[in-house]
Amino acid sequence: MHSFDELLLGFEDFFSSHRFPEQPATLYEPCSYLLHMGGKRIRPVLCLMSHELFADLNQNAWNTAMAIELFHNFTLMHDDIMDKAPLRRGQKTVHEKYSVPTAILSGDVMNIFAYEHLNKVDSQHIHSVIQFFNKTAIEICEGQQLDMDYEKKEAVEMSEYLHMITLKTSVLLGTSMKLGAMLGGATDGCSTILYQFGKSLGLAFQLMDDYLDVYGDANKTGKQNGGDILSDKKTFLSTKAYALASLEQRNELATYKSLPSDEKVQKTKALFSTLEVDKLLKEEIENYSEQAFAYLEKAPILSKRKVYLHALAKKLLHREH
Repeated sequence: MHSFDELLLGFEDFFSSHRFPEQPATLYEPCSYLLHMGGKRIRPVLCLMSHELFADLNQNAWNTAMAIELFHNFTLMHDDIMDKAPLRRGQKTVHEKYSVPTAILSGDVMNIFAYEHLNKVDSQHIHSVIQFFNKTAIEICEGQQLDMDYEKKEAVEMSEYLHMITLKTSVLLGTSMKLGAMLGGATDGCSTILYQFGKSLGLAFQLMDDYLDVYGDANKTGKQNGGDILSDKKTFLSTKAYALASLEQRNELATYKSLPSDEKVQKTKALFSTLEVDKLLKEEIENYSEQAFAYLEKAPILSKRKVYLHALAKKLLHREH
């Protein structure tokens, strides 16, 4: 068994040994630019950690982890275009540094390379791996579309918001756990429990992102402070605030949309504080954290083999970026 940090080093070695073609540089340089920004590599390492619960790491696990990381970054590249995000991990987003057409094509080619790695999985597992991976990819696209749809709506129900982030964010963490377990020889029941662990962890992770977008230190998050407010994205904070606000407060909130950026963020944050939705968000993060740990406890695996996963989950849920 290896810790997250040990597996991260191993993944970085595997990752660096697989390079994109040199030409055309205008297509592949943006891929390398995004992939070397310093992402956390949580999803691929979760895949490796899950696999190692049941078996020694092999090429199936490494290639699937690589596919997950490439696919995740493909979604980020396109997500940034749709959100018109200026920064990713403290640096210019790909479409800002290069161009929107380049970011679209570079994202597409990363997605293709993800499937190139999945195709290296052995014949015993390849069908089930690709089938589940495709299911997850479709769900992520559905979640992204809902995210954009919700931007046009005055308000959404909390159940709608949680469904959207489950699809957009948390299912890929669950899939990272499930595919690693499947390839390691876990039973269907056990791999499903680990999927639920990853999905609950993913929900808590995304809710923490909601919190950090508004209350985090931009120098640590690497993102524009209040970016979700400026783009009128639906988050836990905005959804809960609208639900709790009086008619007068809702009308006031509507006027913020036309304000200059800094004032819009400042006044929206003030309303969030008045309604104490930041405290409610922290409680919800704790609820999903407890749910994740309950699934991990339920998994029929020796407790000592779960120690590193437990430590990683705690680290992710108490992060500053």
